[in-house]
Amino acid sequence: MRRADRLFRIVEYLKSRREVVTGETLAAEMEIGVRTIYRDVADLRASGVPIVGEAGVGYLLSGDYVVKPLMFDIEELDALSLGAQMVESWGDTDIARAARRALDKITAVLPDRLAEDAKLSAAYACASRAKTPIKIDLASLRRAVRSKHWVDISYTDEAKKKSQRRVRPLCLVFSAPVWLLAAWCETRGDFREFRVDRITRLKVTNQRFPYEAGKTLKDLQQQQPKAKVAFRSAKVVQKTNSSPPSPKDFAICP
Repeated sequence: MRRADRLFRIVEYLKSRREVVTGETLAAEMEIGVRTIYRDVADLRASGVPIVGEAGVGYLLSGDYVVKPLMFDIEELDALSLGAQMVESWGDTDIARAARRALDKITAVLPDRLAEDAKLSAAYACASRAKTPIKIDLASLRRAVRSKHWVDISYTDEAKKKSQRRVRPLCLVFSAPVWLLAAWCETRGDFREFRVDRITRLKVTNQRFPYEAGKTLKDLQQQQPKAKVAFRSAKVVQKTNSSPPSPKDFAICP
């Protein structure tokens, strides 16, 4: 990576984060030494970029700093295009359209050469026959996660046992070919993970659930610090053939 590109990337990385970022984290992200990061930050400060903090503590970029219009290289464009296609293939209809709109906005501001390259992506993602049918409105569930509304669900587990649950939806995770819902289950008084394709009824209530320590996504993640997303159920047995995983391959709720 050219030094100019690296300096821009440092600013971009800090801009996207509201918490203090250590020199070690920046060094790992840029794949360079910590001493080089210290020199780069010093040079950025000297050029007027409002970075606060110090070596050994961490750095934070002023929230009102405006980063100049960004540009993508061809690898980044391939990644964005592939990601948008995957969302279109596996997400709900609304988020699929949003992914396509986002990609259109990006290509619209690219120089002609890069815009053409973006249209000729080196990687494509298509819908798979392994995709599990979902009976509920996934977009409504996704929005309930963001808005923090109580959700009532009817759930059928692997043993065909049915139950009614009231849950705090915390996040959705895609573990191909299934979507998983992480939630605090009021019915069980504990964290639970549900396969979305086994939810037979969904009702998003008009009530928002309050913040309560011990019942948040952060609490779930802290219980399982080694997981990027704290999902006991996201451990999928890898198959040696091309057939999709069967239900017994997932340690799902209950």
